[in-house]
Amino acid sequence: MSEEKPICSAKGCRADAVWVLAWNNPKLHTPERRKTWLACDEHREHLSQFLGVRGFLKDVVPLSEWEPTES
Repeated sequence: MSEEKPICSAKGCRADAVWVLAWNNPKLHTPERRKTWLACDEHREHLSQFLGVRGFLKDVVPLSEWEPTES
């Protein structure tokens, strides 16, 4: 297992991630499938809006509380 800290998914950002944005594209994924992006506090809203306007955003959860599901 890697000891690297998770970093924000925003382009060019190297900040520690503190949020998980769970999403899926209904044209490509089954309804229960969840892809994830990670976000720092600064980029949480921007990434959420990007996914939200496309209808992809399903949930935003603190990284410390995220429990990935088996695919």
